[in-house]
Amino acid sequence: MATIRRFEDIKAWQQARIIAKEIHHLTQKENFRKDFSLIDEIKRSSGSIMDNIAEGYERDGNKEFIQYLSISKGSSGETRSQLYRALDYGYISQEEFDARYEQILHISSLIQNFIQYLKNSGLRGNKFK
Repeated sequence: MATIRRFEDIKAWQQARIIAKEIHHLTQKENFRKDFSLIDEIKRSSGSIMDNIAEGYERDGNKEFIQYLSISKGSSGETRSQLYRALDYGYISQEEFDARYEQILHISSLIQNFIQYLKNSGLRGNKFK
């Protein structure tokens, strides 16, 4: 695994940043723009994926980091669920849904693999050095 010096180095965070931006663009579509509550929810949950990775990393302890990674993974599931609603309401096409769904599923997998790595590594975090 590559050396991580800041949260911006984490692949899952990088991918989460991309999906948050793509979700934002989807919500700007004409038929989507009027559903303020779904827009708010899906933008918050997609942003939460990257934000919880960053917050957990900055806490400098791997136990806390794993907890925040778990929350981030939960936010990825929430975003996938909200994508279903956007599809069911006709706000996005099947192709748009499929592409974003696969991206978020990949992010979730990256997060899960990172959690497993941290659990198995024996590392405790910077605040314990």
